[in-house]
This record gives sequence, structure tokens and C-alpha cells, in this order.
Amino acid sequence: MVQDGLIQRRGLMLVLSSPSGAGKTTISRRLLADQDNLKLSISCTTRQQRPSEEEGIDYHFVDEATFQRMIEDGAFLEYAKVFGNYYGTPRQPVEAALARGEDVLFDIDWQGTQQVKERAGDDLVSVFILPPTKDALEYRLRTRAQDPEDVVRQRMAKASDEMSHYTEYDYIVVNEQVEKSVSRVTSILQAERLRRSRQTGLHAFVNQLVEDTAQA
Repeated sequence: MVQDGLIQRRGLMLVLSSPSGAGKTTISRRLLADQDNLKLSISCTTRQQRPSEEEGIDYHFVDEATFQRMIEDGAFLEYAKVFGNYYGTPRQPVEAALARGEDVLFDIDWQGTQQVKERAGDDLVSVFILPPTKDALEYRLRTRAQDPEDVVRQRMAKASDEMSHYTEYDYIVVNEQVEKSVSRVTSILQAERLRRSRQTGLHAFVNQLVEDTAQA
């Protein structure tokens, strides 16, 4: 991708994390709809494909033996086992997208973010979404899926643990109002796209500009 048709740049990895109910999924969907150059990372999983899901759209569905071989080959940026099934982010399609100047959105938790940070370095931009209050988070959890009381309590306890890892992220956005939160994350994305280290064509562009100016 080029900036304003002039300067080639490398893509970035945008990670959004939050406790369940804080609004991360809503913000992610808005960003993907609004940003032409932002694509969602498609994970691999060993769980069974559901009737409503499409291969390569929702997940890449593989068996456990294949997943284990991918782990051994270092094919994942991050992976985890959740409720008996493996989930992981394949490295190759992400790196290819970054090389083309495309940005990739990740919807992963703090543990996955730490794994990606170890492997991605400066390509990573991490944002943690916080609820405005404990009551707001609890209300969203209770009204979102009509879960029973014990499930809500479990999710609140997990949210408390997840929020304690906020210091491991580059940016914090308090999601009091969705429109403002989307705008703030968009501002982060735009600023990170302009970071000098990502503009791989900047040196050649400036050299040519200096040469042309000197000859004027």
C-alpha cells in the first residue's frame, strides 16, 4: 500500500482485547466495515465446523494431527487450547498481508497477545477495551445473551482477571459510547500507519525529493 499514492509502507497487526461484554466485537465489526485496508485474521481450529460456518471465512478447520504438525513447524503466531479444542493464528498469511501493506485485525485475549508480541515485535499495535463501570459491564453481560446467574458471575470473575493485564497493551480505550470508541481506535490505527518505521518507501521518496529540490 502507498500513503496518498506516494510512499510504500508495511502493514501492521492491530490487536483488540477486552473482557467479555466490553464491546470489542462491536468495535471490530465497525472497523472492518469502515476500513478498506483492514482484514480480519482467520484462525485455525480443531473443533467441529458448525452448519452456519464457512471454511476460510469463519475458521480454517483442521484435525488435531495437522494442528500439532503446525505447532512443531512454528506455523502459528499464537495458539491455545480452549475447552478441549485448539485455536491458533497462522503466521504465513499474516506476514504476506503485512508485506503487501495490508493491516490485519486480531480478536484475541491477553495471553494470545503476549505470544504475538514475542513473535511480531514492532508490527504489533495492541489496544485494550475497558467498560466504563462494573455495573455497565454486568448489565451488558446480563442483557446480551440472557445467561443464568452462575454464568454471569463466572464471566465477571474472569473479566476482573483479564482487566488486570491492561498494562501489557499500547493503548487503552474506555468504551462508554460505541461511536466515540470506534473513532478513537480509528485514530490509533491512522497514527500507527504514519509511523516512520512502517513507511518502507520513505527513504527513497525523501532522497528523490531532496534531489529534485536541489536541482530546482
